[in-house]
Amino acid sequence: MTIRLVLADDHGLCRRGLTELLEARGDIQVLGNTGNPDEVAKLLREHRPDLAIVDLRMQPIDGLTLLARLRAEGIDTPVVILTMSDSQDDLARALRAGVRGYLLKDMDPDDVIDAIYRTARGEVVVAPTMAVKLVDLLVPGKGGATRADYMRTLTEREREILQHLSSGKSNKAIALALNISHETVKLHVRHILAKLGLTSRVEAAVFAVQHRVEAGGQP
Repeated sequence: MTIRLVLADDHGLCRRGLTELLEARGDIQVLGNTGNPDEVAKLLREHRPDLAIVDLRMQPIDGLTLLARLRAEGIDTPVVILTMSDSQDDLARALRAGVRGYLLKDMDPDDVIDAIYRTARGEVVVAPTMAVKLVDLLVPGKGGATRADYMRTLTEREREILQHLSSGKSNKAIALALNISHETVKLHVRHILAKLGLTSRVEAAVFAVQHRVEAGGQP
């Protein structure tokens, strides 16, 4: 399967280098690239790609403002942020905005490509060095509670679903794996987020990885 994508980065050298790197793989096609945020929506409407790779620090608007504008215009192309920013605040903002991935430009090129393949399959991918920075964001306002305290509120089924979330599976894939309905999975995910004080399935996935969630017993 060929992955079709659009690049948005206001550094021409980065765009050209990334385009060459990706297209050298043979099964990734860069349909268009631009350094102008105002042109991104046009490219996405024209090409309908599988992914949009977007720089966070674009001018005159940043990548997350651009994402909000795209969603307001009804464009739902999955967005992966590729940035130099290793700020915890930027990561939190991006995840809450619903990005499919948050990757760093200083990652090994092979790791960036692997992450793009994974996001194209529906997984949510965060740069490994950034996952650690989510720990303080995962359960706001919980004070000194331990991870066992957070997990004790989950049912066995919720723990199973949290396990699947940690591997980046979609609700549909989880429903198939557990032989339950898609709507049941969505309901369980909402309960998991509420119980753990999280705001997105991405945070839940990282929480599960960080706390080594397993079905049954305590973490």
